[in-house]
Amino acid sequence: MSEVLGSIWWMIVALGVLVTLHEFGHYWVARRCGVKVLRFSVGFGKPLWSRRDRHGTEFAVAAIPLGGYVKMLDEAEGEVPAAQLDQAFNRKSVWLRIAVVAAGPLANILLCVILLWAMFVIGKQDYSATLGSVSGIAADAGFQRGDRIVRVGDRTIDTWTDASIVLTKAAIDGDDLPVEVETASGSSATRTLPLSRLPAGFDQENAIGLSGLVWQHWVTPAVIGKVTPGAVADGVLKPGDTVTAVDGHTVHGFDDIARQVDALGKRGGAAMIEVDRAGERLAFELTPRWTRHPEADKGHYWALGLAPPDKRQMPAYDARLHFGPLAAVPAALHETGKLTSDSLGMIRRMLTGDASLKNVSGPITIAQVANVSAQRGPDWFLWFLAAMSLSLAIINLLPIPVLDGGHLLYYLIELVKGSPLSERHMVAGQYVGLAALAGLMGLAFYNDILRLMTRLVT
Repeated sequence: MSEVLGSIWWMIVALGVLVTLHEFGHYWVARRCGVKVLRFSVGFGKPLWSRRDRHGTEFAVAAIPLGGYVKMLDEAEGEVPAAQLDQAFNRKSVWLRIAVVAAGPLANILLCVILLWAMFVIGKQDYSATLGSVSGIAADAGFQRGDRIVRVGDRTIDTWTDASIVLTKAAIDGDDLPVEVETASGSSATRTLPLSRLPAGFDQENAIGLSGLVWQHWVTPAVIGKVTPGAVADGVLKPGDTVTAVDGHTVHGFDDIARQVDALGKRGGAAMIEVDRAGERLAFELTPRWTRHPEADKGHYWALGLAPPDKRQMPAYDARLHFGPLAAVPAALHETGKLTSDSLGMIRRMLTGDASLKNVSGPITIAQVANVSAQRGPDWFLWFLAAMSLSLAIINLLPIPVLDGGHLLYYLIELVKGSPLSERHMVAGQYVGLAALAGLMGLAFYNDILRLMTRLVT
């Protein structure tokens, strides 16, 4: 399956599961509160399939799979027969209306816990938070290749996913963090990562890289994929050779080659390039050449004419989070709490202007992440679904009219003042909510397209 088709398919699967459970929450509670449900639709637009049950509810799957809705009997939607007035949503007490509206987001939160429980029972494969390369402010702070991050501040770190989230938030806040590591020799050390030294306006999506930390599993193996014709290494080194050392310095990844060659070129003179060729250890004396960078705006650089393989296989996972069925329950609840805290924290940072609005993602990015997660295995796809389910709950609880949170805000105002808001105020709120939602969606699409264009040109 191609990347595009895979992305579309897995996004439809994800939205189908999340939206169906969200709307089922509204439907289930509405029925138990005595509200007549007219339609339960997954998707918008013309129904592709529908059926009606014995209670008169139409269940439908519509053509546009980007949401769904539950339509209830309501005098605000049209005339209601006198015999059915007791089943109208608007005739129910404010507490029952709150229960019906809140049921959708609560269903998504419950689904998040269930999905994380299933993920932990299966066992989530991941990478350890081990450093493969260190430079910049991280090197100045004493971090070294092979350090495994085990705690950041008061948060225990199990995987690189945990570490990435915590460090990115701290970078946005400009915090200097105490980081406990287990060194390559097995000893324990605590170092302070001075994230306050990151430059103003830094790329928040690359905060960890800018701090000088590169995770071990990100390091591209030092295998030669291509030798540039006419370059220094042409006719000497071959595709498939693994570079093991440059001028006596051990090479751990392809990035090391570039750094060592650059340092060698600045010093001047030749050096021994050691390689492993099909198990045979070889050494060649080469002198870097001052070469024009293929991207004109990057000028010149010292080079041998080596390039990594076009595609590389990700290394095997070296961390696993696995619990038995009972132990997975508190683990899932704890993980849901962490995800909730991280999500709310990012929303707060965007509202205060600390976090860039580039962090807002739309359907294109969601589809791509869905596809990548599905390709990595059921454990990663369950984690993706859980995170998306929680995000759907949080977004719907925002106090924006047209969303569930907006309706809950209306009902809370009704509780305080003792009577419903006037129709004029509610209509005005709906327009404000639609404008806010349209702006948010426009921003998400803009960010998606910008990421896509950046990916295409690079």
